Amino acid sequence: MAPKSIDAVDDQIKDVIQDLFQIQVATHNYAGPQTQQELVRLITRLAGSLTTLSNDASALPDQIPPEIVDYVDSGRNPDIYTREFVELVQKSNQYLKGRSEAFTRFRDELAEEMVKAWPEMKTDVDNVLQSKRPEQEKKKEVAVQTNGTSLTM
Repeated sequence: MAPKSIDAVDDQIKDVIQDLFQIQVATHNYAGPQTQQELVRLITRLAGSLTTLSNDASALPDQIPPEIVDYVDSGRNPDIYTREFVELVQKSNQYLKGRSEAFTRFRDELAEEMVKAWPEMKTDVDNVLQSKRPEQEKKKEVAVQTNGTSLTM
């Protein structure tokens, strides 16, 4: 029966290492034909363990991105890849945060200009702004209102 987790495959790897160690000990203590059967048995067991490991490990989902495998195959350090990836994600996050803040400022300025142009639309504009405002801003406003001040953050 195939293992259902990476822990089971990890245990199989440990078994293969144990088999290799036993083969090493049997080879070191080789005393001719009388120990040959034991060595054949250990090698057969190792072959079976490797076959089981290969079959079960191939059933696991791939968790290593192919880019990292290629990076390591080309002789480069995967830690450098990770650092570069984190830096790229940070740059992307900063860019997206800037865009989000720009759209928020645009929304607020557009609402302000709409109220100036059409004062009768003030309640509708305020309702739209309230529905589109992020939860965190709403919580800040509620906190400010409960303190008795009319400042908005």
